[in-house]
Amino acid sequence: WLTEAVEQTGQKQAAWRTDPAQSGVGGSTGDIGTHAYNLAAFITGLDLDSLAADLDSFVPGRRLDDNAHVMLRFKAKGSEKPAKGMLWCSQVAPGHENGLMVRVYGTKGGLEWTQKDPNYLWYTPFGEPKRLITRGGAGSGAAAGRVTRVPSGHPEGYLEAFATIYTEAAHAINARKKGKAADKAVVYPTVDDGVKGVAFVEACVASSKKNGAWVKL
Repeated sequence: WLTEAVEQTGQKQAAWRTDPAQSGVGGSTGDIGTHAYNLAAFITGLDLDSLAADLDSFVPGRRLDDNAHVMLRFKAKGSEKPAKGMLWCSQVAPGHENGLMVRVYGTKGGLEWTQKDPNYLWYTPFGEPKRLITRGGAGSGAAAGRVTRVPSGHPEGYLEAFATIYTEAAHAINARKKGKAADKAVVYPTVDDGVKGVAFVEACVASSKKNGAWVKL
């Protein structure tokens, strides 16, 4: 949607998202890259240790990045070797919609999920056939079932995800008002997640300015 300099035409969304005074030092990294980074960290349970980023502003005159390629090194639990990751985010890929996708591979198998088809998770145990796990279906687990809002077999996705996050936060707020701790099953983004997102963007910018050098978070 930013393949052309629409920020110069009065388009309000584009105007503030490409203005460092309003949106900070990151363009595509701050707008969409943080979502992929946060999701990868949440799914794996790993903390990011360092990254190497190549940021571009393909549209002439644009002050913030509109495309980024980032290599990631996560702190792997129980191992001195880091878990490796790759992240691509772009606002200048014509024909590509909000294709948020996460793939995780390890010694025991692989996982694949995409936002545009959110009711399905592909799970492949190493050496076995791929398995399709559906939202609310067999194998989805109690944690997923607790935040499933509509009966299985019906589509549920983007908007319902926001409702789930707000509900989880409300559970935590109500528990705090009553002087109790929220149930351990309650999960929602915290200020700490936001801080990590800002640190991710700043590290990407710092790395790119050093010609893609590795930067510690």
